[in-house]
Amino acid sequence: MAKSTVVFDSAGIPLVGDLYTPDVPAEGPRPAIVVGHPGSGVKEQTAGLYARRLAEKGFVTMAFDAAYQGESGGEPRGLEDPSHRVEDLKAAVSFLTTRGEVDTERIGALGICASGGYVLPATASDHRIKAVGTVSAVDIARQFRLGADGTQDPAVFQDLLDAAAHARTTEARGEEAPVLVLFPDSAEQARALGGEHGAEGFEYYRTPRAQHVRSASFLTWSSIDRMATFDAFSPVPLIGRRPLLLIVGSRAVTAWMSVEAFQRATGPKEIHWIDGAGHVDLYDKKQYVDPAIDKLADFFAESLGRAA
Repeated sequence: MAKSTVVFDSAGIPLVGDLYTPDVPAEGPRPAIVVGHPGSGVKEQTAGLYARRLAEKGFVTMAFDAAYQGESGGEPRGLEDPSHRVEDLKAAVSFLTTRGEVDTERIGALGICASGGYVLPATASDHRIKAVGTVSAVDIARQFRLGADGTQDPAVFQDLLDAAAHARTTEARGEEAPVLVLFPDSAEQARALGGEHGAEGFEYYRTPRAQHVRSASFLTWSSIDRMATFDAFSPVPLIGRRPLLLIVGSRAVTAWMSVEAFQRATGPKEIHWIDGAGHVDLYDKKQYVDPAIDKLADFFAESLGRAA
C-alpha cells in the first residue's frame, strides 16, 4: 500500500490529506472512500487508521484534516464550522474525481464520530457519493446542545451561547478572545466533568495512546454559535436509495444518535452493533476495529463494487 500527501482546495482553504493506494494491481480505476476525522482529531489518528485498513482491502482512500485544523489552512485555528466541515467532505470527493486511479462513479464516504454526522448531509446533498458509512456517529451540534447521552440540561448550552457572544464582542473590540478548552488536566477531572465518556476521550487524545501535536486542544467560542442551529440528521431522507451503514458500540453513550439517524433514513440501511465497544473503543482498539473494518469493507464492496 502506498501513502502520499496531497493538497486540495475547500472553498478557498487548502486542505492536506493522506492518500492511500493499494499495492495490488487493478485492471482499471478503483472504488474510493473519503474518510473524515472526529471533532478535535487529525488524519494521523483514527481516520488514518480506517483509511489505511480499507486501502488494504482494495479501496483508494483518503483521510484529511478539516479546515482550520491539523495541517490544513484556515484562520482562526480551532474553528469548528459544521457547514464548512460538510463542504470539506465534498471538496475531498472533488479531489478524488481528478485522480486517474479512482472510478468517479464509485466513491463512498466514511465518517467517524463528528464526521459521522457531517457525512450524512454531505451525502444527502452530493450525488457523487454513492454509499455512506459511519462509526460512532455523532451530530456535534446535538452533543453540545443535549450532551453525549442526550440528557443535558438545556441551560448548559444557553450558558455556552452566552460565552460565545461575549467572545465575539471581545474580538470585535480588538482584544484577544478566550477559547473553549476541550480537555482538563487529568483523566479524573475529565471523568468528573463528562463521566466515563469524558474519561475515554481524555485517554485517547491526551495520552501516548493516540496523542498528536496537531490534535485540537481547544475550539474557538464562535464554533459554538455556528453549531447552534446545525442539524446533521434532518437531511438524511435526501440520501434516498443510496446505502447507509451505521456502526455503533453496544456500550457507546452516544448510540442514541446513530439510532436517530437510522430511523430517519428511507433507503437501504443497516445499524451494526459491535458488542462490548464504547464510543472511543472503535477509534483504535483492535478487538473492535477489526470487525468494524470487515463490515465496512463488505458494505463498500457491495455498494461500490470491488476493484477489478
